[in-house]
Amino acid sequence: MLQRLQKILASAGIASRRKCEDLIISGKVKVNGQIATIGQQADAERDSILVDDQNILLEKKVYLILHKPQGYVTTVNEPFGMRKVTELIKVKERVYPVGRLDKDTSGILFFTNDGALAHKLLHPSFGVDKTYLVGVDKAFGKKELEVMQQGILVDGRKVAVKAIKLPAPFKISITIHEGRKHIVKRLFEVMGYQVKELCRVSFGPLKLGNLKLGQWRYLNKEEVEELKSKT
Repeated sequence: MLQRLQKILASAGIASRRKCEDLIISGKVKVNGQIATIGQQADAERDSILVDDQNILLEKKVYLILHKPQGYVTTVNEPFGMRKVTELIKVKERVYPVGRLDKDTSGILFFTNDGALAHKLLHPSFGVDKTYLVGVDKAFGKKELEVMQQGILVDGRKVAVKAIKLPAPFKISITIHEGRKHIVKRLFEVMGYQVKELCRVSFGPLKLGNLKLGQWRYLNKEEVEELKSKT
């Protein structure tokens, strides 16, 4: 895939994109044996790219999911002493969670070092569907189900419910694509319910399946391709 040269160099960890532009301007970058020019594009998988006559090494793109347990925070810069989800992932590459789950929420969490894909998945225009299994404090009936199907206003903005099912009187399966903080809990609070348990069971085409609590796995090729096709 063709990309601007400075973007390729920055992705390889050579320097910031601005510094990489300076390297190109100074003639220190070569593509297929020729001195590169600013604005030039290259294919990192096919072209020979040298900086100071040294081959650049692109970090392998990694895609995985974790079954996040309760008690772990998603952000990597939380105060010292907080258990972080990154502690559960044992890979040599530096991967980051895409989106977040509250400390007291369990479920599927997607990790990658593919910044471009992560950005697309988080952008509101793509509207990635997320399905949650919600445990509430009192029975949730057919009437409430119908009300929620119409969409609920939270802080003056309507939350569109893509799908909702009632596996049990105190359990609701709900699919939304909103990403506002605490949005599922706030959605049920507006309806007069307290969320006692919350688990995200799918993120876009990715399913939690039978992945055990606290365990993670790599995505297979088909899953990665399907995820990319959604963006």
